[in-house]
Amino acid sequence: MPATNERSCCCPVIERFPLVRHIIYCDTTGWIGSIGLLALRLVMGTAFILHGWPKIQNPMGWMGSEATVPGFLQMLAAVAEFGGGMALIVGLLTRLASLGIMTNMIVALGMVHLPHGDPFVGKPGGHSYELAAVYLACAVLFVILGPGRYSLDAILFRSIQKKVIGQSQTTGEAADCCGRSD
Repeated sequence: MPATNERSCCCPVIERFPLVRHIIYCDTTGWIGSIGLLALRLVMGTAFILHGWPKIQNPMGWMGSEATVPGFLQMLAAVAEFGGGMALIVGLLTRLASLGIMTNMIVALGMVHLPHGDPFVGKPGGHSYELAAVYLACAVLFVILGPGRYSLDAILFRSIQKKVIGQSQTTGEAADCCGRSD
């Protein structure tokens, strides 16, 4: 029987609610897949920092005075791009950052590209929604798979995951990578 202090961890909410633990970090890929996720996180994170930098300079008005989008929503979009890009690079709260980026790309597609009739792939120098769709697909990938093993999420939350799996093994229950029992 495990001692009661084995169940303690740095965050009681994360320990008590397996869904929260899964949302933050769950090792869904092996080391090879994690290398691919790392490469994609670095490229996409850098792109979003560069896209978000001019917006974060004027977060409440980067769309201009003619914009129909309220300043608060413009600020959320700027933070999702710039902050989300930084979070992707280091792999911290990756699923949450990807959710913000995913929302931005859905809004960009729905408010700009599709209403204007942009083609998926435009002529050179022309408008298209190809890049927004690719970023959306990558964000969906990160929401589903998470950051991989080579991330701050893995470093910070893997010990919690190991404690939970160890507890289920001492009680004879089977647990998956996120500590959920059968």
